[in-house]
Amino acid sequence: MEFAEVVRRRRMVRNYDPDRPVPPEVVERLLAHAVRAPSAGFSQGWGFLVLESAEDRARFWAATTPETAGPGRWLTGMRRAPLIVVPHSNRGAYLDRYAEPDKGWTDRDERRWPVPYWHIDAGFAALLMLLTAVDEGLGACFFGIPPEREATYREEFGVPPEFTPIGAITIGYRAADHRSPSLRRGRRPVEEVVHRGQWS
Repeated sequence: MEFAEVVRRRRMVRNYDPDRPVPPEVVERLLAHAVRAPSAGFSQGWGFLVLESAEDRARFWAATTPETAGPGRWLTGMRRAPLIVVPHSNRGAYLDRYAEPDKGWTDRDERRWPVPYWHIDAGFAALLMLLTAVDEGLGACFFGIPPEREATYREEFGVPPEFTPIGAITIGYRAADHRSPSLRRGRRPVEEVVHRGQWS
């Protein structure tokens, strides 16, 4: 598929065919592409938890679903995904890397960072997985883990304290789903969001 077509077709898919697993070679391509993402100082401070078995996926949903969440259409369709990948960032990897001699800093002071590039770079990796899914004929959806459920998620899967989940990605073969009501807002035109030479 041409790259422009991949970008055009990318959208968040919220319902999957539960009877079609993602082939192992496709899972490996998703992950191989993820680690091709750019990272500040080539720090590569990411980590990916891959959940393929029905048991592991059930553990994920039990650990991350708020107790107040009802059995809505969104959750029902998302739970059908045969693959979940949770990308994590590692702040310490970046602070350590930029305290190395070739970077010119001698400490790990987080105030040197205008924005948390450890999260941004993990997000780049997540986007490459979303685009790869489209290229492979799959659907995918990136979504957040509720903050009040992060501790439960960490405990359930033994996530080390230095790694922070930036969200999760469901991946699988698309099933019929409903358009998100948010899409009624329409895509903002390029002319509205791009400023050339000066903001105003």
